Amino acid sequence: MRSGNGFLSMRQRRLAWVGFILAALQAPLAARLIDDASWLFSLCVAGMVATVILADDAQRRHPAPAPESQDR
Repeated sequence: MRSGNGFLSMRQRRLAWVGFILAALQAPLAARLIDDASWLFSLCVAGMVATVILADDAQRRHPAPAPESQDR
């Protein structure tokens, strides 16, 4: 169980994974079927989505901040 919360909800995280997989699979298919270099756009989108997933994962791995005690 992870102790911290990320900035993506579980639904957003699941959709990000689906988007990453679709964009990553679409890029080589488009490269094979289309003569221009528009497949690079799919590769860039997949890279950006992967960066967001990694950033959310890194934030989730940080421990949750402990509540401050009021010992006054």
